[in-house]
Amino acid sequence: MNSSRARLFLLIGLAGALLLVAVIVSPLLLISLPSFITDGGTSPDCEDTTQVEEVSDSGTADIPADYLELYREYGKDVGVQWNILAAVGKRETDHGRSDLPGVKSGTNYAGAAGPMQFLISTWGGKARISMSSKFNGYASDGDGDGVGDVYNPADAILGAAKMLRRNGAPEDVRRALFVYNRAWWYVDQVEEIARNYAKSGAVEVPPQASEDCDDPLIAAAPSEVVTKILQYALAQRGKPYLWGGTGPDSFDCSGVIYAAYRAAGLQIPRTTFTQWPFGIRILEGEEQPGDLVFFNSGPGTSATSPGHVGLVVSKGKMLEARCRLCGPIKVTSYESRTNRVGFTRPLQNADVIEQLKKLQDPSL
Repeated sequence: MNSSRARLFLLIGLAGALLLVAVIVSPLLLISLPSFITDGGTSPDCEDTTQVEEVSDSGTADIPADYLELYREYGKDVGVQWNILAAVGKRETDHGRSDLPGVKSGTNYAGAAGPMQFLISTWGGKARISMSSKFNGYASDGDGDGVGDVYNPADAILGAAKMLRRNGAPEDVRRALFVYNRAWWYVDQVEEIARNYAKSGAVEVPPQASEDCDDPLIAAAPSEVVTKILQYALAQRGKPYLWGGTGPDSFDCSGVIYAAYRAAGLQIPRTTFTQWPFGIRILEGEEQPGDLVFFNSGPGTSATSPGHVGLVVSKGKMLEARCRLCGPIKVTSYESRTNRVGFTRPLQNADVIEQLKKLQDPSL
């Protein structure tokens, strides 16, 4: 009887010990797995799920309600960070509240005018411009009255958003701000204000701005040849635009695509005008990496003769070399572009199909 009790107590003790070990170890298994067992470390969120940044308490307190509405509206419409727009407005004129010369009338000592402090020459040559006239500048009609008025907050904020977008925002915010006012101390000050205005305390950039997001794009390529095309094209990101450029130091829009296909062993036409009829037309929604997306880019181009092209790298995203003042070669979104003409697939061109056969079997 005593020995049975002893064995029973021993078993109970062992069970308790095992249970104690399990209680101690199981949380460790949940929280202490080394990175090579889990995901290899922190990975970037490469899905384009950018949400509108919320306003901080200090932002709500400092920015007039009508200005805040304009910053948010035109930031979203044009595709730049609203808090960067707001920070520019704060740094330049305290959201139009400054009484210094040039804010509400005339110009300051440097020739700048309005709440966003545009040089009159940059605005379009004069302070108030009929939008039906021809001009060269950022004059915009934010309030729909047909006039681009540099002193009108709606017009000026819309014009500033366009200028920032043209010069690199939302991806390369610092470059865009430097072009706005060519001083790095200015860039630092605006970014600091923008961080204070955001509830997150950050200036968010879209995921395509991160080179860490290249690998998922390449891994999702539908074929080996598209993998080679994307590898070359994405490696050119950050290089400058040059009209007529085919590399290796700079490219134009069709030149980087021409070079990317050549890196994969394929010859396609060199220019946008000749690339458009070359590929097989693809319905919107059926495009895939390696396809081309075309745009009507203004005078001299049309829906039947597009003047700009990008390389589709994933659904909704393209690599493009846009223009000399638009910032470096980068991955951007094509879904928000209203001047999109259509998609083509060069890999389905009869000549390219023959080239692919020869690549697979050099004896042909």
